Amino acid sequence: MHPTLNRRQFLAAGALTFAAAGLAGCSSTSTSKTTSFVKPGSTAVTAAEAKRRSTGAVVKRALTAEPVTLDLGGKTAKTWAYRGASATEPLRGNVGDTLKVALTNGLPDPTSVHWHGLALRNDMDGVPNLTQEPVQPGGSFAYEFTLPEAGTFWFHPHVGVQLDRGLYAPLIIDDPNEKADYDKEWIIVLDDWLDGVTATPEEVLKELSQGMMDHGGMDMGPMRMGNTLMGATSPLLGGDAGDVYYPLYLINGKPATDPQTFTAKPGERIRLRVVNAGGDTAFRFGVAGHPLTITHSDGFPVQPFEAESVVLGMGERYDAVITAGDGAFAVVAEALGKQGQALAVLRTGSGSAPTNNAKLPQTKSPAAAADLKAADAVRLPKRGVDRTLTLELTGGMEKYDWGINGKRMDMGQPMRDALGVADGERVALEFKNSTTMWHPMHLHGHTYQLPGGGPRKDTSIVLPGKTLRVEFDANNPGRWLTHCHNLYHGEAGMMTTIAYQMS
Repeated sequence: MHPTLNRRQFLAAGALTFAAAGLAGCSSTSTSKTTSFVKPGSTAVTAAEAKRRSTGAVVKRALTAEPVTLDLGGKTAKTWAYRGASATEPLRGNVGDTLKVALTNGLPDPTSVHWHGLALRNDMDGVPNLTQEPVQPGGSFAYEFTLPEAGTFWFHPHVGVQLDRGLYAPLIIDDPNEKADYDKEWIIVLDDWLDGVTATPEEVLKELSQGMMDHGGMDMGPMRMGNTLMGATSPLLGGDAGDVYYPLYLINGKPATDPQTFTAKPGERIRLRVVNAGGDTAFRFGVAGHPLTITHSDGFPVQPFEAESVVLGMGERYDAVITAGDGAFAVVAEALGKQGQALAVLRTGSGSAPTNNAKLPQTKSPAAAADLKAADAVRLPKRGVDRTLTLELTGGMEKYDWGINGKRMDMGQPMRDALGVADGERVALEFKNSTTMWHPMHLHGHTYQLPGGGPRKDTSIVLPGKTLRVEFDANNPGRWLTHCHNLYHGEAGMMTTIAYQMS
């Protein structure tokens, strides 16, 4: 038996360590290396915010992170969630509006809010020790920034593994000038769930961190070992599909045994805004009997693409339009490689509801980002690359030593191995995956473009043994995290910082 702290002792110790690290990380007395980079509250950050288009309108919201008890299809789960927003209660505003969110921390641990996918001002990005100090229990923080572009976004904490609870919600930014070619809109949030049912996320991370055999994508079929999985494989993900056993998969907070029902009239065109808020699960999403016309990826428009289904890694979003048929149809998010799924129901008329194990057809390969092209209006202008940053994804399951360029980030020192860029540069990022697992890589504060006129994105699946090269314009000064959005890989160390150099 290894000596262990009980949960209260563990969290209390972590909070004290985290708070101390936050004070050091945000201090002006940091190492000489950090002083050569733009600071989150600098005039360069303020000037960039001032250049953003503003409507003058202000959207005010109150958000409280607090313990709650949820009913998940008859299973009672004690977890943490937001009061003021949820999977079915998004925050919403128009592009150019000023969003003011008053966060109150009613949790026993420090927390923050990261606004996933937004090219917002750096000091509002919500990364403790990098862009702000963590919000302590009982404390508060005022987030205020201009909504920079229209699209489907979301928000969640950036402290430890808090995201694998109920602390997330969509953020929808509308463009009043957009011509809506649809009759209805549904927001669909996908999630994998364990908190309060089989384990806490902290317990899962501790178990994973002890290391386990790396099975190298062997097709053994998924086998549960405690709260981890062995042999969960998917050809769509290049082998190993994930690390964590989840007892439930949810659509808008509901499991397949108690599905949400969406109602419409036959022939209505419905815009779907689909968000993968999971911690360790890629989903294949589709609506039985309804072809998808994919219109947006990570908030940005693409040339319309017809598909039977689409694959979403953690953190990715896709918008699609369907034309409703007559009857009752399964809305399915298949947990790739894990033999489970989330389910909702589209009902336009009579007929039996689909069973909770209804399957999507797979007569065609699911769509992925590589199949899409950016709409002309959002393509990056052609220009030469000024700087190339190579981010080699390293580590494995055996030691659970996930890192970037062979280094594991210490969130107490997020600037230690920062990669520098200069304002105005065209930057190429090369994500080189040297591991045997797939990784959904996310860049804060910017969107990049995939090769060959591909979509604009902020989160992309990088398959094992592959390299993905993307380009972005360095036009948002600050210190920006980039990391694997597999929550447990990121927390284990697969993160780094891209920081703007002082001019």
